[in-house]
Amino acid sequence: MGAVPDSSTTSAPPDGTPAPALVTSREAAAAAGGGAAAARVAMVARLEKSGDLGAGPVRDALLALPREVLMPQAYARRSAPDEVPPRWDLLDWRRPEDRGELLRLLHSGESVPVQHGGEPLLGRVPGPRRGGSMTAMSSAMGMTAGLLGVLDLRRGQRVLDIGTGAAVTAGVMCFVCGDAGVVTLDVNGHVGAAARARLAELGYRPAVVTGDGRAGCPDGAPFDRIFVSFAVPRVPPALLAQLAPGGRALMTVGTSSPSWPGLAVITKTATGAVVAELRAVELGHRGGVGFDRLFLSAGLRERIATGPGRWTQRSHVAPPADTERGFWLALDAHHPGLVRHFGADDLTIGAPECGSWMRARPVGQRRWEVTVDGPRDIWAELHDVADRWRAAGSPRPTACTSTLAASSG
Repeated sequence: MGAVPDSSTTSAPPDGTPAPALVTSREAAAAAGGGAAAARVAMVARLEKSGDLGAGPVRDALLALPREVLMPQAYARRSAPDEVPPRWDLLDWRRPEDRGELLRLLHSGESVPVQHGGEPLLGRVPGPRRGGSMTAMSSAMGMTAGLLGVLDLRRGQRVLDIGTGAAVTAGVMCFVCGDAGVVTLDVNGHVGAAARARLAELGYRPAVVTGDGRAGCPDGAPFDRIFVSFAVPRVPPALLAQLAPGGRALMTVGTSSPSWPGLAVITKTATGAVVAELRAVELGHRGGVGFDRLFLSAGLRERIATGPGRWTQRSHVAPPADTERGFWLALDAHHPGLVRHFGADDLTIGAPECGSWMRARPVGQRRWEVTVDGPRDIWAELHDVADRWRAAGSPRPTACTSTLAASSG
């Protein structure tokens, strides 16, 4: 584990001006008055209304944990989605002029970027950044709250939190389970150092480990709960070995496409057998280090929106609804390499690796205009899976799961 950097040092600002004197996150939060507490209450109320959060210890934790202490600095994007190079501003809770925007960002429910280009998180100077990419963030709160509910955290459990990020999930685990049983692990030592310092401000001292999340933390095993906050192409065997009898693990499992994630819900029986269930879900975590995901470039999105395509036809057969998530998960498994453009008005799917695409738009009652281009006939692939899906009775998303059982060895 890396040591916490000396809080009396700061990184130099880009323009060479003197860095501001450091104030602890706790001191800055106290100075901000009750605005942050009201924002937490409003955020929790929205999560309850959306159905992502119910009564219980996770709700209590989200009401109690000050997000501005866990994330006293965060990035606000200033550039358009396809603008190159991208531009961000690092907001700082210590600066009164930043607090309003940062308060809204932290409690919006959206994902919150907290690290740029693998930088140290402690002692940063706020201000603009250009280029590079975001390397750590707090995930969308609705997804996180729902997953923590499925995880079923309880007092006294030993918990492994893989992918520390902004330490929000680690904070919830400390609140619910007690910090003595919590291990939080991240591949980036700067992320771990910041988590250690900020959780300590809240009175929590979990074990903070730097390493490859896929290897887990064998020195701390076995764990009653394992939570992975990045997507993996397959369940790492090391994590199964570190799960205690009666334990549960959660992680996003996916292909190279980020469009249709699966949630692996893994339990280990008292006899050591591992039972894994893959659930079709709406949202999943981003890919971890080394797990490259496909995306639709601006140019391909433009061709799909305006291109004439290889052929266009009318169809009376509607594509499955977005809510039939099990179908879309099956499509990804049987015909990989597809990415959905959810921001388009029409049903828009592309295959970035070969440039194929399809566009389907309603043109009247129970009629669709379908345009296809490229070497792959994505419309035919879609209906290949849809026919099999309907033959199976169009099972609901909660029933459309694959269950495997095997000895943990």
